[in-house]
Amino acid sequence: MSKPLILGLTGSIGMGKSTVAAMFADLGVPVFDADAEVRRMQGPGGVLLGEIEAAFPGSTGPQGVIRQALGALVFADPAALARLEAIVHPAVQQARAAFLEAHRHAPLVVFDVPLLFEKTGPKTAMGGVDKVAVVSAPAHVQRARVLARDGMTAEKFADILALQMPDGQKRARADFVIDTGASLDHTRAEVKQLVASLTQ
Repeated sequence: MSKPLILGLTGSIGMGKSTVAAMFADLGVPVFDADAEVRRMQGPGGVLLGEIEAAFPGSTGPQGVIRQALGALVFADPAALARLEAIVHPAVQQARAAFLEAHRHAPLVVFDVPLLFEKTGPKTAMGGVDKVAVVSAPAHVQRARVLARDGMTAEKFADILALQMPDGQKRARADFVIDTGASLDHTRAEVKQLVASLTQ
């Protein structure tokens, strides 16, 4: 039985990965957004709230996970973070398996995984991807985009970058690099060309 080609989509903060993921979706490619799935499971009525509250009392409320409260409990505590990941990761893998089953006849699916290289080996992320596409833009473009965000500071940006693999290393490991440093039309054309080549 044929199965879809799984393209892992990743990229550092401010590189335009969400925009590119939307371009894939606009072309009819099913996209699994790992972060969105986690937000849904931790949001109001989310399936993980009971487990998270039991492990981290006071970290959830009617609106779901209280991000600041949970962050304070797991930040700088590797054991606590590991406990949280042990709750979240299996649930995300289950959701991903259901997504793959639902789209088993599609020629191509995209896994949108921000920390694909950082968290796992590139070919084993969340159970395996066949190819990896990295979304990338020049450093000055990235910096301008990130610092334009509400509540972002140069210090916060530096902290986030320190946790992420440098863009150059991601590009070197990728099967494909999608340039978001030019116009949206330019990027859209690149995505369209990539979809065409992967689905032939």
